[in-house]
Amino acid sequence: MDRRELADFLRSRRERISPADVGLPAGPRRRTPGLRREEAAQLAFISTEYYTRLEQARGPRPSREVLAGLARALRLSDAERAHLHHLAGASPAPPPGPSREVRQSILDLLARLPQAAAFVTSATLEVLAWNELAAALMEDFSALSPRDRNLVRRVFLKPHPEGRPLYGINMADADDFARHAARRLRAAAARYPDAPEVTGLVDELLVKSPEFARLWASHDVADGPTLSKTFRHAMVGPITVNCDVLDIADRDQQMVIYTAVPGSPSDQALRLLSVIGTQRMDAPR
Repeated sequence: MDRRELADFLRSRRERISPADVGLPAGPRRRTPGLRREEAAQLAFISTEYYTRLEQARGPRPSREVLAGLARALRLSDAERAHLHHLAGASPAPPPGPSREVRQSILDLLARLPQAAAFVTSATLEVLAWNELAAALMEDFSALSPRDRNLVRRVFLKPHPEGRPLYGINMADADDFARHAARRLRAAAARYPDAPEVTGLVDELLVKSPEFARLWASHDVADGPTLSKTFRHAMVGPITVNCDVLDIADRDQQMVIYTAVPGSPSDQALRLLSVIGTQRMDAPR
């Protein structure tokens, strides 16, 4: 345990948080930036005396429960939480669960890719954000609940109640995607062993999908890059796209970008989709 570094780190994190950030009144005659020690202790559910001793580099080694309370009270990122545990001489706790919050800069980037179908997935392959062309090519995700936006669930479980093709079935390489999805979920389960949303999804799929159970039993985690993908679109026919994946490491997310070869029939089909959008041509007017 590095008491001096731990003390300095706690102080620096405490001083960057304003009372308004945690719903506390600023009050008169506040002489210190950020939170007071007693406020940080209160938010971490420990005594002020104990917290003060930690910041004075004379406290005992904090338990994992205390470290969790400090991380929550000081609004630490995953990297900062791991650093806190290292300073306290404890192995970092596993992250509580996959992040579902997409950075604003990523949302802005999605909007700036009008000729590409782009979307962001969580560690469990839940679609978190998308642009208009992705919705036109794949699915109108805005019409689905967050649960139904999970691509692993959609490829392995029962068809859509309206009989429309699922994401995985709509692809010519649906079997490849099923294997990819199972591998991604196994890797996520290793990173988030105690996250209910991950364990619950795995348990559900094991019970309801024999295909998933078979793939899960293989214990495969290695997954090579997918260079191209072909969609069977109901309105514009087959569309073959290049597939590029950008890792958003700090959120454990991925941005998937589909583009067609310029001037190809698939490129023309994507351009048509950008005009049609998510409307259905067979829908009554």
